[in-house]
Amino acid sequence: MIRYCCFLFLSLLAVRELNGQTYQPNWPSVDTRETPAWWSNAKFGIFIHWGPYSVPAYAPVDEVEGVYEKYAEHYENRLISKNKLFMDYHRRTYGENFTYQDFAPMFKAEHFNPNKWATLFKKAGAKYVVLTSKHHDGFCLWPSQYSPKWNSVAIGAHRDLAGELSDAVKKSGLHMGFYYSLLEWSHPLYKKETINQWVDQHMIPQMKELVNAYQPEVIFSDGEWDYASDTLKSAEFLAWLYNESPVKETVVVNDRWGKETRSKHGGYYTTEYDLVHDQKGIGDQAAHPWEESRGIGTSYGYNRFETTDHYFSSKQLIDLLIDKVSNGGNLLLNVGPTADGMIPVIMQERLLDMGNWLALNGEAIYDTQAWDSRPADMKANSVYYTRKGKDLYVLCTKWTDMPIRVKNIKKPSSISLLGYTGTIKTQYKGSQLQIIPTALSPATTPSNYAWVYKLENAL
Repeated sequence: MIRYCCFLFLSLLAVRELNGQTYQPNWPSVDTRETPAWWSNAKFGIFIHWGPYSVPAYAPVDEVEGVYEKYAEHYENRLISKNKLFMDYHRRTYGENFTYQDFAPMFKAEHFNPNKWATLFKKAGAKYVVLTSKHHDGFCLWPSQYSPKWNSVAIGAHRDLAGELSDAVKKSGLHMGFYYSLLEWSHPLYKKETINQWVDQHMIPQMKELVNAYQPEVIFSDGEWDYASDTLKSAEFLAWLYNESPVKETVVVNDRWGKETRSKHGGYYTTEYDLVHDQKGIGDQAAHPWEESRGIGTSYGYNRFETTDHYFSSKQLIDLLIDKVSNGGNLLLNVGPTADGMIPVIMQERLLDMGNWLALNGEAIYDTQAWDSRPADMKANSVYYTRKGKDLYVLCTKWTDMPIRVKNIKKPSSISLLGYTGTIKTQYKGSQLQIIPTALSPATTPSNYAWVYKLENAL
């Protein structure tokens, strides 16, 4: 009988191993989970910062130097810390007795149309969308039972903004995800003496509520810098997420789970505005899945004081996408809607320009990998590389009349310029290909931003 029970136990264990790994609530275990392939293949996503901070929509743009100082979504904390620029603007515009919480009734989202948003993001060529379900101000864009009076259904818009957008994005065929802040500047439990209550009674239950209600395929955590991941019980949450949650097979998470975790633990590694905490596995290292996020301007949340001088052009954004993808990363590009739910026209224009470029050249971006033999001077030469199977793509962010030399490849079976029907002249000798650019006119050029040569069977 004992032998039979032992045999049964081992059989069940073997079945469990075949059906999928069970992750333990510690980093050595949860870090073994591979990033789901859909995310690594997607390459381009849309980030959305939207909340009560979209009402004042203010941050200095020229008066300060640092990246973080230009974030309009940090408005509440700048008031708490009595930042002079923010305090002066707040008093001048809203008066002495107006609090940050008074912005919530003004966050009405009266023109928010989730289907139009989803259509725009799809036209932009994005494959996934990540919405700030709750930023550091604690305001939830869904009717969370853990923030019953501080959410978009209880006050302001009186709508489940997260749910409506999630439905629209999924219907459009894109993957939906949520940003979630592990801290709240004004929550009474978020302090050293009561941090365990915060984690057990608010943070983890609220994250599980969000996952169970909307089944996001990306969780972009943030606000992890005050406490270690053990205190935040992050590995415990991730073990639940990977073992039991309704998205356990497809969900992707980042690396912001405790003050020691960036570029070390979690899922994909993150940078923002090219700020990194550890170069290992990021950028030209490309040893681990990673993602750069940034706004089209200087802020994530909408800043009404940004001008065209502060916005990346369509050309700069396409170059940025090429740079990140060629080095093995993804780009999560942020839009900041206005408080009434409109995406600024300049942001729409930039996204549509990217979408038009991707419609022609997307095969050099989606489902590609970094080329192991790519040169270190890609940016300096404005020539980048991606690979897909045996094919190599040569992406030129600056048109040149000079020959382009590609080293350490086999002789391609076919060479083409995407979107161009003419013949491309080349020379091949000693594992080096020389591409001789053809003469293009405004009538024959396939793109105004960047040009892609496809070298078939070159690897």
